[in-house]
Amino acid sequence: MAEWMQWIQELGFPIFVSFYLMHRVETKLVAIHDALLTLKLS
Repeated sequence: MAEWMQWIQELGFPIFVSFYLMHRVETKLVAIHDALLTLKLS
């Protein structure tokens, strides 16, 4: 957690929030991709 706090102080809060949201969207896109592949193979 201290590492995240250091990043926030160095990079700034808006950049940290942007990276966090990109990570969340990426994981959801992977889940959608996997679901589509499962449907295609069925």
